[in-house]
Amino acid sequence: MKAEQNKTLEGLRMAIQMEVEGKEYYLQVSENSSNELGRKLLASLAAEEDTHRRKFEEIYSSIQRERSWPATDFSPDGGKRLRTILALAEGKKESPVSAPEVELDAIQTAIDIESKTYDFYRSRGKSAIHDAERKFYQMVAAEEQEHHLVLLDYYNYLKDPEGWFSVKEHHSLDGG
Repeated sequence: MKAEQNKTLEGLRMAIQMEVEGKEYYLQVSENSSNELGRKLLASLAAEEDTHRRKFEEIYSSIQRERSWPATDFSPDGGKRLRTILALAEGKKESPVSAPEVELDAIQTAIDIESKTYDFYRSRGKSAIHDAERKFYQMVAAEEQEHHLVLLDYYNYLKDPEGWFSVKEHHSLDGG
């Protein structure tokens, strides 16, 4: 039982560290973003990573005290807030967006970070002992996947704004 608890706590320590590093990275990239949309989106991602960190720390403390996985009240919004920020770009299509290659690289790195955290949480959920633990990791994994999708959408917006707007507006090229 002690070995299981140590394994659980080690996983939580890793999760906390990943969330801290994610927040720091998003804040850094946000400060260096060349556009307001990027600054808002990345700052919001940093805030969500901080929310995850706090929840992991609460669980960690509870396990140390109670010796079992606690019930959690974590209920992510499914990316609605992030999607709302990205949707603001749709109304501003008249202003061309250009992003330096370094910014595109930073967003690609963020996409990779989200993929790694998703994989980690998904793996932790599959090996979870308690139902509450499994459900929590599944919810966090789903939110990290949504972060990945939002970042991918933002990357496409920066890389090819005209193409991005065309997709968002669902233009048809049927000739009719």
